[in-house]
Amino acid sequence: MTRTEYRWLLPSAMADPELPGDRGGRSRRTVRDWVVDIHAFVCAVLVGMLAVTAIDADRTTSDGVVFVDCLVGAAACCALWVRRRWPVGVAVGLALVCAVEPVAAGALLVALFSVAVHRPFRPAAGVLALTAALSPVQPYLRPDPETSLVESVSVSLLLYLLVLSWGMVVRSRRQLVATLRERARRAETEAELRAEQAQRLAREAIAREMHDVLAHRLTLLSVHAGALEFRPDAPKAEVARAAGVIRDSAHEALQDLREIIGVLRGPGESDGDRPQPTLATLDSLIAESRLAGMKVSVDNRVTDPAATPAATGRTAYRIAQEALTNARKHAPGAEVEVGVAGGPGEGLTVEVRNPAPEGPFERVPGSGQGLIGLRERAALAGGRIDHGPQPDGGFAVRAWLPWPSS
Repeated sequence: MTRTEYRWLLPSAMADPELPGDRGGRSRRTVRDWVVDIHAFVCAVLVGMLAVTAIDADRTTSDGVVFVDCLVGAAACCALWVRRRWPVGVAVGLALVCAVEPVAAGALLVALFSVAVHRPFRPAAGVLALTAALSPVQPYLRPDPETSLVESVSVSLLLYLLVLSWGMVVRSRRQLVATLRERARRAETEAELRAEQAQRLAREAIAREMHDVLAHRLTLLSVHAGALEFRPDAPKAEVARAAGVIRDSAHEALQDLREIIGVLRGPGESDGDRPQPTLATLDSLIAESRLAGMKVSVDNRVTDPAATPAATGRTAYRIAQEALTNARKHAPGAEVEVGVAGGPGEGLTVEVRNPAPEGPFERVPGSGQGLIGLRERAALAGGRIDHGPQPDGGFAVRAWLPWPSS
């Protein structure tokens, strides 16, 4: 199953989350399970001992009956150790036993609680109905001289309802926790899918840009090679100049090609010839931002922007463009500082900073996908990028890109 299919199957799987123990089975008890089972067993034994004490206090009951009651009560308490595997069966059996043996009352209460916790409402309601129907049998066969039949049945029904309600509350809480955990896992999966999709789209966009650059360089190479082919009698100086252009174009094309290894182009997409931005066109980007109403200050310390390698300049342009766009969306009216520095051999540094926005404004929601695309661009160019909030409440984007010395 693919991750996309898993994404669409998750909502249906969350409709009725199952809890551990809902299907029974031979799952091993955890330490918590052992602690709960021991406490339940001890409580059932204590209730049974109280019942035996009350029976023994009644002088009309023979010692043989009391001995049988003790044996039945011990067997009922021991049956609780298999209630996790067969909760309904154990509860039904104990309900039948409790109809004639009051010493099994504690074990029956524990079994009812387990049914309410580990089974849905319908089985639990069925067990409760059976227990309620059998509740008058035991006080009728073995009445308590100090309590009437109606009082005994009423107290028994009240205890059964309280225990069942408590178990249903516990089950509801566990289902809520399981649902929240499943939703958290689904949200994490969807976030990973969105991030992967954003990275794929960013890579495809970079690949389309590089395709245009490679097409330009290969066209130039083809033109000069064709000139050499059709003018074999050209002067040596022109032949040498054309050969130099061919060599430089081929070298630059190979450099660009290395940057797009592993980057796929979207099928069926075709972009026309587009002029590619470089570091030299950064001034026009700043001018456009100012025309849009932004306050932008520039500190460009690159002496010859036109000498910047095309791929490096284009990546720097895109980083500044995305950072200015984010500043316009999330800090309108704030003055943005753009700094560019570097040279051959030391690399190119691009830094865009904006302070915290002043006054109330309508915040534009952002997904962070643009920053993911910038990270992809910087990585493909062999550089690195850092971004994040500043102590003064602003935001900064700082990138370093390689600039070969030759």
